[in-house]
Amino acid sequence: MPDSQITPQCATDREIRSQPALWQLLATEKYNELRAIQEWVQQLDITEVWFTGAGTSAYIGDILATALSASHKVTFRSISSTDLVSAPDLYITQSVNPLIVSFGRSGNSSESVGVLNILDQWLPTAPRLNITCNPQSELAKRIHQHDRQRVLVLPAHDKGFAMTASFSCMVLSAAVVFDLKHKDTQQTLTRLSQRASALITTTDSWVASQSLPSRVVFLGSGSLKFAAREAALKVMELTAGKIPCVWDSPLGFRHGPKSFIDNATHVIVFESNNHHTRLYDQDLAEEIKFQFPHNPLTVVSGSHTASLSVDEELPDHWNSVLFLLVAQLLAVELSIQLQLNVDDPFAGSNTLTRVVAGVKLHPLHNL
Repeated sequence: MPDSQITPQCATDREIRSQPALWQLLATEKYNELRAIQEWVQQLDITEVWFTGAGTSAYIGDILATALSASHKVTFRSISSTDLVSAPDLYITQSVNPLIVSFGRSGNSSESVGVLNILDQWLPTAPRLNITCNPQSELAKRIHQHDRQRVLVLPAHDKGFAMTASFSCMVLSAAVVFDLKHKDTQQTLTRLSQRASALITTTDSWVASQSLPSRVVFLGSGSLKFAAREAALKVMELTAGKIPCVWDSPLGFRHGPKSFIDNATHVIVFESNNHHTRLYDQDLAEEIKFQFPHNPLTVVSGSHTASLSVDEELPDHWNSVLFLLVAQLLAVELSIQLQLNVDDPFAGSNTLTRVVAGVKLHPLHNL
């Protein structure tokens, strides 16, 4: 059994473990503000909502847009800021007037600023909601039309390299604002907070038993496909790319990506709470177990019998923060086993930095 070396000096670990308290804070101190923003959104004359952000912040939109579009009158789209900045003409037309929701932990990345520049020039009257964790950022402070813009600043400005608590707080805040079909969101936040506290305990025991894999695969269906994407990114970030990861849906994984598995690959399946979808998740898990009987396989599920159990009743996009809690704790443990600086895995290499910088923003031309 690996000897865990997590210490109180690891900001990333502290931030991961702070999430139950932060989610409860969303249910108490921030909840009225979230509901006020929800009411403002409902008054807007819009037919589309665009979620935008870069990297982990983009995956927030992927998770939510996948889950919400089928059950709401408004169309939800996830358009990463990296795509919007580099090819704005593919998305912006004179006839479109969406609500643009920008996610950003720092709120100061080159792409966050680039999106604001594009909106100022090409969609100046489109409503905006900026969700950030930095009150001094461009996303928080750059407001031109107070009746058409709102800013939500969240108390989860991670100090570590990887986005952890900031990610989950942005997911849950946006879910409260936009998931109008889900009732009792305040109670759900409290429920998730309580479930997370229990899950941390069981996950600690699980990660302590994990040996260093050669590769990791994360699989999930629907919105959990994009939770799997974020999980894979967390492991690659905190291991400085020393443990390659891929992500996919259970059905999609069979169509070529399964070739990624070697004899020391750890496969982790995020099992859906949707009964029909879960059948496909379970089929793939059984197939992997049969074909690679000596490889580690972990199924994270809403089932009471699961070794790592999320909430058995909540929709997958709400549960996504619990699935990611497991991946975050695993990523920290693997980083420690590799003897890396968990809070700055790329220290000394300049390969990646906590806030992406140095991106040249090129001048905009007319549509």
